[in-house]
Amino acid sequence: MSLTNFERTRAEAANSANEADASLWRWFSQAYEEGRIRWCKSPQGWLVSVDHKHLATESDFDSAIRIACTRYFSGQRKGAQLASSI
Repeated sequence: MSLTNFERTRAEAANSANEADASLWRWFSQAYEEGRIRWCKSPQGWLVSVDHKHLATESDFDSAIRIACTRYFSGQRKGAQLASSI
């Protein structure tokens, strides 16, 4: 059975997304086991900190963890862009 170009592209995208999710949740699990990640629900949304640095505030937990992970690896802190523009 031969896949169409669309089906092949879709399958590659799904595999890539699965790999990215697995990597994200491995990072989360390791940070959790090491006691380096913290989160809480506030009126503003889910607050996520890693190594005592606030990295994300989002309305849903999944988005907050994803953004915190991205900022953790980029070295960017929540509000850093705002502080640098003042």
